[in-house]
Amino acid sequence: MFQELSMKSHYSKFATALTVVLVFLIIRFPMGTGISADTPYDYRSDVSETPTELKEESSDLLMRFNSALVNLSDVTKPTVVMVSTERTVTRRSGGSMFDFFAPFRDDSFFRDHPFFRDRGPQEREFQQRGLGSGVIVSADGYILTNHHVINQVDTITVTLINEKVLPATVVGSDPSTDIAVLKVDAENLPYMRFGDSDELHVGEMVLAIGSPLGAALAHTVTQGIVSAKGRSDLNILGGQGYENFIQTDAAINRGNSGGPLVNMRGELVGINTAIASQSGGFQGIGFAIPSNMAHNVMQSIIEKGRVIRGFVGISFQPIDESLARALDLPRAQGIIVTEVVEDSPASEAGIRTEDVIVKFNGRNIQSPSDFRRRVAEMTPGTEVTLSLIRNGEEKDVNVTLGEFPSDEIASADQETIRDIIGFSVTELTAELKERLRIRPNVEGVIVEEIDRNSSAAQNGLRQGDVILSLNRRPVTSVSEFNEGISLLDPGDVVLLQILRGNNRFFIAFEPQSS
Repeated sequence: MFQELSMKSHYSKFATALTVVLVFLIIRFPMGTGISADTPYDYRSDVSETPTELKEESSDLLMRFNSALVNLSDVTKPTVVMVSTERTVTRRSGGSMFDFFAPFRDDSFFRDHPFFRDRGPQEREFQQRGLGSGVIVSADGYILTNHHVINQVDTITVTLINEKVLPATVVGSDPSTDIAVLKVDAENLPYMRFGDSDELHVGEMVLAIGSPLGAALAHTVTQGIVSAKGRSDLNILGGQGYENFIQTDAAINRGNSGGPLVNMRGELVGINTAIASQSGGFQGIGFAIPSNMAHNVMQSIIEKGRVIRGFVGISFQPIDESLARALDLPRAQGIIVTEVVEDSPASEAGIRTEDVIVKFNGRNIQSPSDFRRRVAEMTPGTEVTLSLIRNGEEKDVNVTLGEFPSDEIASADQETIRDIIGFSVTELTAELKERLRIRPNVEGVIVEEIDRNSSAAQNGLRQGDVILSLNRRPVTSVSEFNEGISLLDPGDVVLLQILRGNNRFFIAFEPQSS
């Protein structure tokens, strides 16, 4: 018993001594250092190969690059203007209990009785202001901006970098490309020269300049790269638009619309137009109209007073995998002709229904919108070569382009259309869909202004309603809607399918005149 207690005492003393030794070693030589705790850690001894100072040549290169960007900004900012717009909007005040008597207001008793005379819904006018950007492209005051910035406004002013405010007039505007040309009465203005947007490369550095989110941020400069080229089928410009966007990650926000995209030579290579965003703010995806397209539209407006486009005279659809197999084509590429317009350039050149067009002037056709845009960019009278497949054989056909028929209904006779139906419509663009929280796949036109005394208004149509169809035919653009109205005969009733919020319903009314 005594011996057992003695052994336990020895073990206890040994364990205590061992613990003391281990604690001393841990304190004296911390784990993982390999050096004394009393010695300061020398970072350079472990990373002797890592540079600790910026090389002089590197610093010089970065400073020269920085100075180049500063110089580029200084040179280009004075050519950019802030575009301010105003329009007078008339809106009907909210309904009241007296709306019950609306159908009887034409009755002399209700019209003249002092109790009912002024109790109906009232119209109020207020000023709606807008803001965008623009770029001066000539010393004598021509300015490029977006069509949607100045569409249907009453007054336009531009603010120069020196804060001088000048009134501007619209020389012409093209909703199909979202380009507008303004003019101010001035001379010796700083202006930006056009660059060749076809020569842009993905990865190339660019600047975006404009007035994002308000006048307080005018002449903001952001920098990024060209992320992609030839973006189309985005439905930014509606079903009848010509899309060929430059994609960039240079920051673009509301208010940048109409401002320039600038290359490293200080040249105009694009007109900033739209963003792709789930939040409403910039998320790294912006779109600009190529400068070559903008320049062609501008020259046509200034010289001819309207936009002149090439015309082939065919209807067509894309070639998908099923069609390619059915037609025994080597690949799903190009477009198939579904109709040839009589006496058109295509008809005269011998193009037939079911011809598959695969190339335009030797370049592959990427999509139907690609073909439409290439034809539209050509001058009438130009001879082009279409490579097509007919009965399994490939052949080239030369076509002399005609002039695209002017859309009289969509331009000069717009007021006539409004007189007939009592309201005006505008394109349902991607920007409007985002603002109004409309699903991206919805197609139609949106009611912009409406006469409260019109038959359409009396039957329930409101400003902001989306028109999906007209007389049971889908509507995807203003031109399609106007064309449908122009086909009405006296006594016809108009049937509209409407989207309002999440609800779809029909409204029928009789036009005011024919």
